[in-house]
Amino acid sequence: MRALAVRVVAAVVLVLLTVLVIYIDRDGYRDLNEDGLSLLDCFYYAVVSLSTTGYGDITPVTPDARLVNIVFITPARVLFLIILVGTTLEVLTDQYRKNIRVTRWRRKLKDHIIVCGYGTKGRAAISALLETGYDKSRIVIVENREEALRQAAANGLVAIEGNATRSAVLLEADVKNAKSVIIATDSDEASVLITLTVRQLTAGQVRIIAAVREQENAALLKQSGAHHVIVSSSTAGRLLGLTTTTPPLIDVVEDLLTPGQGMALAMRSAERDEVGRNPRELQTLVVALIRRGKVMPLGGQQSITIDTGDMLIYIRDEENSGLGVAV
Repeated sequence: MRALAVRVVAAVVLVLLTVLVIYIDRDGYRDLNEDGLSLLDCFYYAVVSLSTTGYGDITPVTPDARLVNIVFITPARVLFLIILVGTTLEVLTDQYRKNIRVTRWRRKLKDHIIVCGYGTKGRAAISALLETGYDKSRIVIVENREEALRQAAANGLVAIEGNATRSAVLLEADVKNAKSVIIATDSDEASVLITLTVRQLTAGQVRIIAAVREQENAALLKQSGAHHVIVSSSTAGRLLGLTTTTPPLIDVVEDLLTPGQGMALAMRSAERDEVGRNPRELQTLVVALIRRGKVMPLGGQQSITIDTGDMLIYIRDEENSGLGVAV
């Protein structure tokens, strides 16, 4: 729009300059009425001449007027056409380059993660993905705020402008080939609409992780198709309560959630020599066991042994960060 505005201003200035030149030498022109050129006639002649229309009802008759047409009007006409045609060519060229870039990008993109919303929650989710070693080029942001789009581009992330509730925008982000969709909007209503749209486009084949503000909307999101729902208000409330009653406990939670220092939660596959053993017997501190996508409780009197294909959630030292995938 800025480039278009500059060209419009340049075209208007060129027309006004041409009108001024014609008006100064208006006695050297003749129209069909032979009553001389008014200011309106000068505007008319300038516009039809610069646009190469040339009806012939106003013509230069004196040598000076014809010389002005040769020296000034003709080059101005060419410049005027360059401004108009140049604008069209630039728009078409930009569209062509964008289509080529998107085509090449989609050709390479697969099993990517779409993040709907680049606010506080969206940025935190992306930071967590990058800290676990996830490739930045496989993260696609969908955002409609100009400031957030600029910030995402400055951070080297792929960003698509648009409302994530619209099917066309999600299709542009290639949602059908995505690995998962993270919904981190500021509105619970928008989160529900995005969840429904993603489920409709992908037939439930893409994992949906959504964040909501209110606990009462969590059930609605799960019914809409979200696989995991995080309630930000209740989670923050629990942490506030822990800080009030048991301050040391919140320090442990923050240590587990803060990457690069102290302890961290990690996940790995069960090894062959661990199959058949109790998770409590392992050297690593296992806090949960995932079997076929379900969390197996380790507490109580029930004895649980590790099966082939189980995933172990354990606490690791950040100095040995290569031993598993942080979660």
